[in-house]
Amino acid sequence: MRGKGSKIGAAGILVLIAAGSVLLAGADRVSAAPAGGAPALPGLPPALQPGTTPQSVFGTLQILLLITVLSLAPGILVMLTSFTRMIVVLSFLRSALGVQQTPPNQVLIGLALALTFFVMAPTLQQVNQTAVQPYLRGELTQSEAIGRAEIPFKHFMAKQTREKDLKLFLDYRNVPLPQRVEDIPLSLLVPAYTISELKTAFEIGFMIFIPFLIIDMVVSSVLMAMGMMMLPPVIVSLPFKILLFVLADGWYLVVRSLLAGYV
Repeated sequence: MRGKGSKIGAAGILVLIAAGSVLLAGADRVSAAPAGGAPALPGLPPALQPGTTPQSVFGTLQILLLITVLSLAPGILVMLTSFTRMIVVLSFLRSALGVQQTPPNQVLIGLALALTFFVMAPTLQQVNQTAVQPYLRGELTQSEAIGRAEIPFKHFMAKQTREKDLKLFLDYRNVPLPQRVEDIPLSLLVPAYTISELKTAFEIGFMIFIPFLIIDMVVSSVLMAMGMMMLPPVIVSLPFKILLFVLADGWYLVVRSLLAGYV
């Protein structure tokens, strides 16, 4: 079981290594291609014609790899940022209110994205200053830029990760606890950060449920005392829950509690 879990935990790294191997193999093959290159295909514009030089073929493979990485962007957004906590808490809030599709999913996701970009702004600015801009100026290689870009994200995630969760994955790999945050592998830090975020989100969701649960219990008790057994308590309690949420300025309180967790 320990070996199997290690393979699953390193799946993302293995995918990148495999993609790099494909690129290198492709570069070797195109280097050995005949000087004449592939024949032109009729009916296609020049930009879509087969490459006639090793550089053009290798550039096409790099574009394919970049598109593959961009397809993983939603997963990166969920796993490396505060989006998980935001969307889980907002989903708990809608369930606690008892409304079905109000606010709709698009609104909740949009609000979670806005809060995520707000929380992650300092981290993204640091990545831009230390990795992106030097790379664009040609001061860093691609591998050096990626290494520098990882450091701000590691510090952000380590600050929100419980030591207990991180130790779980370190023990599973038989890896000692690193002395520096920069030395923690992302393959271990990311799952530890995710379960820590889920735990915090569920704690906030529990606190959100309590006042609305009390309203449901009071309304249900009153209806039973009046002998109105056939009337669903949810229909009666829903207006009172919405009224309580509005009077307490619930959106402000929920968003403030979410932002306070990242101070």
